[in-house]
Amino acid sequence: MSKRKFYPFLSVLLVMSLLLSACSTGQTASSKSSVAYASQIDKDSVMTVEITADPDQWQTMLDNAAQKEYIAADITINGTTIQNVGIKPKGNSSLKGVAENDDSNRYSFKIKFDKYVDGQTWMGLDQLVLNNNYSDATSMKEYFSYDIMDFIGVDAPLFSYANIRVNEESWGFYLAIEVLDSSYLERTKDGEGELYKPDSVEMDKMNMANPQGEPPSGTSGAESGASSAVPSANQTAGASSDASQKEKENGRQVPPSFDGNQRPAGGGGMRSDDATALIYTDDEETSYSSIFDNAETKTDESDHKRVIEAIKNLNSGTDLEKYVDVDAVLRYLAAHTAVVNLDSYSGNMGHNYYLYENNGQISMLPWDYNMAFGGFQSQDAGSVVNFPIDTPVSGASMEDRPMISKLLEVPEYLEKYHEYLQQIVDGYFSNGKFEEKVNKINTLISSYVKEDPSAFYSFEEYESAVGEFKKLGTLRGESMEGQLDGTIPSTTEGQKANSNQLIDASSLNLAVLGSSNLKGGEGPGAFGGMDPEVMKKAMEILQSATNGTLTEEQKNQLKELGLTEEQIESILNRAQPKQMK
Repeated sequence: MSKRKFYPFLSVLLVMSLLLSACSTGQTASSKSSVAYASQIDKDSVMTVEITADPDQWQTMLDNAAQKEYIAADITINGTTIQNVGIKPKGNSSLKGVAENDDSNRYSFKIKFDKYVDGQTWMGLDQLVLNNNYSDATSMKEYFSYDIMDFIGVDAPLFSYANIRVNEESWGFYLAIEVLDSSYLERTKDGEGELYKPDSVEMDKMNMANPQGEPPSGTSGAESGASSAVPSANQTAGASSDASQKEKENGRQVPPSFDGNQRPAGGGGMRSDDATALIYTDDEETSYSSIFDNAETKTDESDHKRVIEAIKNLNSGTDLEKYVDVDAVLRYLAAHTAVVNLDSYSGNMGHNYYLYENNGQISMLPWDYNMAFGGFQSQDAGSVVNFPIDTPVSGASMEDRPMISKLLEVPEYLEKYHEYLQQIVDGYFSNGKFEEKVNKINTLISSYVKEDPSAFYSFEEYESAVGEFKKLGTLRGESMEGQLDGTIPSTTEGQKANSNQLIDASSLNLAVLGSSNLKGGEGPGAFGGMDPEVMKKAMEILQSATNGTLTEEQKNQLKELGLTEEQIESILNRAQPKQMK
C-alpha cells in the first residue's frame, strides 16, 4: 500500500520539477528551434535563398528532373548557411510541364536538410519546399489560400515568398513552404500524432503522364478506364471501370457521368481510390495502402488500425466527435471551399491534403494550392465564383467524399461551418478587403516579379492577372455571402434550377489568371466540369474534321458550345496533337 501511494507522489514531484524547469528556461530545446525557423518564414516579408552546388551536378539534376533525385548543395537562407543539404525537383503535372518546355528549367524544389547529415536542420526545420508558381500568373493563389486557412484558425504550413539565387546568379521568385513532417508537428501539435499524405501510385503515374488524368502514353482507354481524347457518348453514358464495379458490389451507387457533383465514368487516373477518398471498405490494412504507404511519420500496425477505425466511424456517421476533430475539419472545409481548389479532396482526384491522426481522431491539413481559385477543371468563371458551399465537390458525388458529406449532414456542424464561412467573408472579402489585401501583397512582391529572370509570365501579364484576381475574389465573396443569407442557391442542384439567381461573372477571364499550357504543358480546364452532352457534340465536330484539320467554321461551332479558345487548343493538343490542328 505504501508503495502505491509513494510512486504517485514521486510522479507529481517529477512533473512539477519539469514544469518549473520549463518555466525558468522559457521553452524546451525543440520549441526554441521551432520558434527560430518560424520567425524566419514570414509571410509579410521576402526570404532570400542562395543555393551553391556543383554546376555539373546541378545541370544533370535539371536535365533528369523527372527522376527527382537529390544532389548535395549548400543553402543560405536569410544569411544563415546550412552545408551539405539535399535538394531535388518536385511536383507532378507542374514538373512535367516544365520538363516539356524547352525554354525553362524553373522547377519547384524540395530541400531536405538532413539528407546527408543526420539530424541536421535549419533552425529546427527538417524540410522546405520552393514552389515555382506554375500556372499562376498572379503569383498569389497559393499564398492567399494558406493565408485564408491561417485566418480561420487552420494549422496551415508556414509560407513566405522567396527570392532565389543559384551559384551567385539570380534564379527566380518562388513561394517557400514548410513541409508537414516532424518539425511541423513539433511547432503545431507538441510533437504528437501521425501524418499521412494520401495518394495512390496509379494516380501519381497518371499525373506525371497527363495532369488531367488521360492514360499515359502507350496505354489504351480500355486499359485505363479513360479515353485519351474527349469521351464518346457510350463512355459518358455509363462505362464503368473495375473500381466502379467494386463500388457497386459494395452497395454504393456510382454516378453515371461527369456532371456537377458526379464523377467521370470510367475515370481511370482521373479519380481517387477509395482510401484517398477516406471511404471505408473493410478492416484490412492493405485496403488503405495509398494512405499508409505515404506516412510522413514512423507508423506501425496499431497506428493504422486507429485510422481505419476512424474512417469506419466517419463513414457510418457514428461518434463523429470521438473519431474526427470536427471543429478543425470544419475550419479547413470553410477555407478550402472559399478558394475553390478542385485539384484536391473536393475534386475527382481526391488528393492533395494531409491526414493527421492523434489518439484515434483524424483531421485534414492543407497542401498544394497553386491550382486554387478555379485553376483546375473549372468550366467557366461563373462556376468558380458561384461554387456551391453546401455541395462543395466536383467530379465526385458527395457520398464519395465522406469527410465533407458526413459532417455537413449534421445540422449543428453545418451551422458551425456556415459560421466559419461567414467569418471568412466578413474578415477577408467584404467591403473591399480582398482588393486591399491583394494591393498589399502586390506592393510587397511586384518589384521581384518584374525582375524575375525565369518567370512563366511577363510583368504585363502579371499586372493584368492581379487586376482580374481582385475581381474574382470580390465576386466570390459576394456569392458566398448570398449563399449564406439564402439569396443565392448553395447546392449544385439548386443552382442548376435557379441559375438566374447566381452572380454574373461573364466579365471575368479566368485564362488571364494563368494556365499550365506553357509550351508543352497541359491546360487545366479542357474537360473539367464540361457537360457530357457538350463533350459528345464536341467529339462529333472533332471527328468530322477533314484530313485531321479543323476549319474555322468547326472551331466556331466548338465556341458556340461554350468552349473557350484555351479549351479548344487544349482539346486539340490532347486528342491528336500531331494530326489535328
